[in-house]
Amino acid sequence: MSQPLTSMLVESQALYLDPAIRDWVLIPIMVVMVLVGIFRDQVTLLIGSTSGKKAGIKAIRETKALTRGVTLRNYGNNIPSSSFLIRKNYLCSSYKKGDFLKNPASANQVVNPMTDPAGMEMMMEGMKKNFAMIIPQTVIMGWINFFFSGFVLIKLPFPLTLRFKTMLQRGVETPDMDVTWVSSLSWYFLNLFGLRSIFTLLLGEDNAADGMRDMAAMSQMGAASPGQPQDFNKLFLAESENLELTPHNWELDDIEVRLLVKYGKRELVDNKDIIEMEDISPISSNDLSDVKGKSKKKRT
Repeated sequence: MSQPLTSMLVESQALYLDPAIRDWVLIPIMVVMVLVGIFRDQVTLLIGSTSGKKAGIKAIRETKALTRGVTLRNYGNNIPSSSFLIRKNYLCSSYKKGDFLKNPASANQVVNPMTDPAGMEMMMEGMKKNFAMIIPQTVIMGWINFFFSGFVLIKLPFPLTLRFKTMLQRGVETPDMDVTWVSSLSWYFLNLFGLRSIFTLLLGEDNAADGMRDMAAMSQMGAASPGQPQDFNKLFLAESENLELTPHNWELDDIEVRLLVKYGKRELVDNKDIIEMEDISPISSNDLSDVKGKSKKKRT
């Protein structure tokens, strides 16, 4: 009884799609999304090249000074303790005094991008880039809903649970259809999140055609204003606290013993060899001459 029932269910879910759906719906949606992604990447590059201005020396100094503190925290174990402490004390005191700020007089003032022309320009540039990413996807979604609403395009070759039904069959109100069938609107979302590798192959790693950035931009539109300037005074104070809490362990401590142990010239047991090498006093030139004289007498 179980085999006939299973065969009946399989036959009931066997849909035969018109090849014209593949040629005029499935492939065009994917091709249009690839072309729109390339166009959007070029528009984003054009916006950045036209509105981009070179940063001043003081603005570059702010970012480089912050990077210097991060580099010291991450790679400070490669220099001796004395050098690390000198750099640490200098950076901490400079961060707290505001020596690296572009405008030290306004260190404790609240940053208001509406009164800063540079801040306004950054906000406008960020809004232009967000609109360049969001508007094309909205147009494509409306195009698919108007022309291809209700189409069933493909069937996935692997089974899925019922939780994927709402994601894969948007616009198709059929509660009895198998989950593996994909509608036209769901095919749009699958391409939106799945064309990253193709865009990376065509445009490079850092491109503006990825659909994931659209979703991130849409979620951040109400949370924060795009292009809001950073408060470097707070960043410097936070970095000074991180530097003060950073321990230092020099990488070249007992490097002689570690090299001998690495190449099998000496065995290290509970760090006893390190203590023994520190206790050994260097041989003076007089002692060396006495040893040579005694060896000559023995030969004669």
